[in-house]
Amino acid sequence: MAVDTALLAEAALRGPAARRAWRRSPSLLAGGGVLVVLVAVGVLAPILLSGPAGTLTGDANLAPGGAHWLGTDPFGRDTLARALVATRLTLLMSAGATALSFVAGVAVGAGALLAPPRVRQVLLRVVDAAVAFPSLVLALVVAAVLGAGVGSAVVAIGLAGVPGFARLTYNLAQGVATRDFVTTAHLLGVPGPRVLTRHVLPNVSGPLLVLLTSSFALSLLEISGLSFVGLGVQSPQYDWGRLLNEALPSIYTSPWLVLAPSLMLVLAGAGAMLAGDGLSRLVDPRQLHGAPAAAPALAVRRPADATAAGRAGDPADDAVLVVEAAGRRLVDDVSFRVRPGEVVGLVGESGSGKSTIAMAVAGLLADGLVADARTLRLRDLDLLGRPPARRLATELGIVFQDPSATFNPALRLGSQLTEVLRVHQGRSRAAARDAVVASLTEVKVTEPARRLRQHPHELSGGMLQRASIAAALATGPALLVADEPTTALDVTVQAEVLRQLRRLQRDHGTAVLFISHDIGVVGALCDTVLVLRDGRVVDRTTGAALRAGRAEHPWTAALLAARPGARRDEEQA
Repeated sequence: MAVDTALLAEAALRGPAARRAWRRSPSLLAGGGVLVVLVAVGVLAPILLSGPAGTLTGDANLAPGGAHWLGTDPFGRDTLARALVATRLTLLMSAGATALSFVAGVAVGAGALLAPPRVRQVLLRVVDAAVAFPSLVLALVVAAVLGAGVGSAVVAIGLAGVPGFARLTYNLAQGVATRDFVTTAHLLGVPGPRVLTRHVLPNVSGPLLVLLTSSFALSLLEISGLSFVGLGVQSPQYDWGRLLNEALPSIYTSPWLVLAPSLMLVLAGAGAMLAGDGLSRLVDPRQLHGAPAAAPALAVRRPADATAAGRAGDPADDAVLVVEAAGRRLVDDVSFRVRPGEVVGLVGESGSGKSTIAMAVAGLLADGLVADARTLRLRDLDLLGRPPARRLATELGIVFQDPSATFNPALRLGSQLTEVLRVHQGRSRAAARDAVVASLTEVKVTEPARRLRQHPHELSGGMLQRASIAAALATGPALLVADEPTTALDVTVQAEVLRQLRRLQRDHGTAVLFISHDIGVVGALCDTVLVLRDGRVVDRTTGAALRAGRAEHPWTAALLAARPGARRDEEQA
């Protein structure tokens, strides 16, 4: 009996509709309810209770009772009414300070990610130095410089919260920026700010939202603290901190004076934290759901200043790719061509330079690495220069090894799979969708139209990898780079994905650069095979030779002998 693992995963994750997801979050319900009540109090209390809160009477220092639930102050004003009226100003100041911290902090953290390395280091060192100081200490310094008042208190608390948001934003964004779906966006020519806002920041929104709500709770305390020490709200205005300041002289004789503002602070802070926890789950789609033209040759040739072995007429002059990092060569003396309809395999142990070569071809080398070659071209595109983003995105397809990291988990599959067709080929949404559905059908993805409405986590690894292959082939690329596309899959799914890849390659006549550490897979799939070791090509052979168990180079023979089942085959022979 065959069972589709993608359908099982979907059934396990299926829950109520997104518009009813908030009902499953008790923390969001509780926190949101508290905040809604506080906002209502902030709006209505100044209108309905301004008389009891501001009128001087002869009922001074009355203890809590029926007429005045929390007593009166030395001027006969109702303390509960004053605390409720103060809600509006306290919430507005806290919200303003939190918004300033959030906007400025996220801008600084995101700007550091986009900035040149030297500017980035300067920004991060300044942020680190600011984070080392308690935010309230920084706020006190800024408020003392600006002077007492509502505006200076908001600015002081807001600026004091910027370093925390900046550091968290940078740390989270840096981790997401190395994911495969971000690398793919760069390959497609998406501008850096667009990559940041569409692909990076949405995937760090959960932690930032939690920090936003906790920062709001902290701002409540710090705003009240500044008012308490005389650097915040000044008479005749008052917030919760000002009420605590006024109650301080009578704390021993009339302790009930501090009860109302203290309870309001605790209630508002707890509501903000609970709401933040619930919202972080709501914005995370994983928790929301329960958790063709003929291919041209590709040539890479030796640099002009290479060694004597690369002079004109030398057989080694055919092609060379050099990748350097800080003066040390990681990959050297690599030459190959991929002809139309050919599958060229790069095989070797981990660290031999396979993926580095692939990323050099795609122009996606990591920071600090450079590719140096005489010729590196795809059709008539000079890959060493700055090829047009549109042609590069449509004529070069990449399938990464980890399907779970290939797609943006914050977006549905439909928008991601159709993006290249819509942006770089100018197709309408409907036409792009139809093309992707046809491509998904070709790679045996079940119910392709429905898959486009799902998030990546709702599909199995095999389904996601098939979707990756379908998206890469949908544009009719000249060259498909498959960087260990079956490493993260189980054996049975590996075989099915490889069969689909080979069939599609033959049907479309696409040239393929296939990378793997499994020489058995490479031998079964590839026409030409390059065996790498320590960043160099040590052997050139064919898939037919590997399937027959023939190896002239000792390292190739060692790789063949290391295949699972190789020893058993020898014993049976």
